[in-house]
Amino acid sequence: MLDNLRPQVKIVMDPLARRIRINPNILTVTGLLVSVLSAYMFATGDLLLGGIFIALSGFVDMLDGAVARKNSSTTPFGGVLDSTMDRLADAFILIGIIYGGFTNWLIGILAIHASITVSYVRARAESEGIKCNVGVAERPERLVILMAGAFLGYLITPSIMNTAVIIIMALGYITVIQRLYHSWKELKQ
Repeated sequence: MLDNLRPQVKIVMDPLARRIRINPNILTVTGLLVSVLSAYMFATGDLLLGGIFIALSGFVDMLDGAVARKNSSTTPFGGVLDSTMDRLADAFILIGIIYGGFTNWLIGILAIHASITVSYVRARAESEGIKCNVGVAERPERLVILMAGAFLGYLITPSIMNTAVIIIMALGYITVIQRLYHSWKELKQ
């Protein structure tokens, strides 16, 4: 869904990426560390800083790929590292939200499971040669929903964060179904 914004994001990110001369893998790990800070903020009950750190981690996540592409430093390992750090970041953020009491453990665990499964289905489909970036809730959409939940929870009532987690859980499972259906259609041909 947010893939449609990619050209506008590139306009901002590409000039910045050309100026950054560090290994993109360092940015990838930095993005994970910022996500851990987000998780810590949620765990301590701070919705505002939790949401801000999600936004910052998303920015760093976009930047690492742009730096790799603009500085001709993309590597297969960089792709594996990026995907792995994204899965860890998603889990840490949701664990922080659970620990902070913003959602119950079952909903939180199901949200983690849905998020990881979305990525797994894509990776598995792509190992079969299928381009599988379909679905209503890829990682950027899930992060935006969590940020919105954090900011609205801070401004209105913390219970909004629980609603955000329920939404990403439900949309995650819908995305899994969409990706499985897409893969089935592609593989039966």
